[in-house]
Amino acid sequence: MNRGLKIFVPLVVLLAGLAGVGVMFSTAPEIVEKPPESVAPLVAVREIRVERHQMRVHTQGTVSARTESELVPQVSGQVVWVSPKFVSGGFFDAGEVLLEIEPVDYEVGRERARASLARAQSEETRARKELSRLSGLAKSGIASASQLDDAQRSASVAAAGMREAQAVLQQAERDLERTKIRAPFTGRVRRESVDVGQFVNRGAAVASLYATDRAEVRLPIADQELAFLELPLMGRDGSAGGGEPEVVLRAQFAGLEHQWTGRVVRTEGEIDARSRMVHVVAAVDDPYGERTAGGPPFAVGLFVAAEIIGRVVDGVVIAPRAAMRDREHILVVDAENRLRLRRAVVIRRERHEIILAAATFEAGDRIITTAIETAVDGMLVRPVPSGDAPVATGTIAEG
Repeated sequence: MNRGLKIFVPLVVLLAGLAGVGVMFSTAPEIVEKPPESVAPLVAVREIRVERHQMRVHTQGTVSARTESELVPQVSGQVVWVSPKFVSGGFFDAGEVLLEIEPVDYEVGRERARASLARAQSEETRARKELSRLSGLAKSGIASASQLDDAQRSASVAAAGMREAQAVLQQAERDLERTKIRAPFTGRVRRESVDVGQFVNRGAAVASLYATDRAEVRLPIADQELAFLELPLMGRDGSAGGGEPEVVLRAQFAGLEHQWTGRVVRTEGEIDARSRMVHVVAAVDDPYGERTAGGPPFAVGLFVAAEIIGRVVDGVVIAPRAAMRDREHILVVDAENRLRLRRAVVIRRERHEIILAAATFEAGDRIITTAIETAVDGMLVRPVPSGDAPVATGTIAEG
């Protein structure tokens, strides 16, 4: 190949390439710029329902016995018998004998008292007859006034001696009866510290007992929560204002949740100066009764969560706590599907819900129940029923 051909061929290729590029530019479609389309965000909403609402106050406490006392013997002596029920956790009935003290010394004391009474009765009879005889002689002028005075004094002394002997006998009989220590009420033994053969002293406690007719729970309530309850507030005249609201008590036992129903029976006399709490007392009758068959009893020492049934309020809207975007506002979608930031009229904040006055909302409003990435007052949104839209997170900006 000659030198001229080597130069001509690349030049032809270059010119053909330039021509092809020119054709491409001359035949290319014209690009038209379009503004980006705005897509309204999806939001989950809930319809607004104005309804009546039963207020409930949640608190907690520990079960205790209404009546608890120490078992104290009124006589001293050696214990000769103990009831099989007289053990920690044992149940007993009112008047049931729990233990006995050696009675021999007290039987001897009773016999001595009987003998003393018999002597005193004999002396009183003799003195009374002598007084009657001298009274007759004094009327006849045979007995002197001093003799009659002596007879009257002797009769008075003999009568006093007889009354004293009767009192000693009654005391001896009571002491003998007290050798059998009886239960003061129907209840249960918390703890005992005596057994057969031990010597017990008068006035020294031998056991701690509590009654099982009623169990109580002391429940703290914040003073601002009192507005939602009708509590028995005792007045100075003894009258109780309010009622006895029902209370539902729940506790975990053996891996399961159990429930009991009671009532608030009283309010304690003062507000705690540090916590600003008012303490109320809820009661459950017959906590160890047959009604607890199949479940645990409402036992003393059990820790329970309490739900006190309060007032009924009309004209409210219940919203989930997630619907509140701050302590004063709630996001809604209006009738034109635009987002609005409404100032909330909050009646009460409960554990999982917010109780709002119906005046918070306008006609056509729906509550937004999920957070969204961007929220500008007046922006257009696409509402869907709560639960049908994905949950997004983000910040809220008021336009």
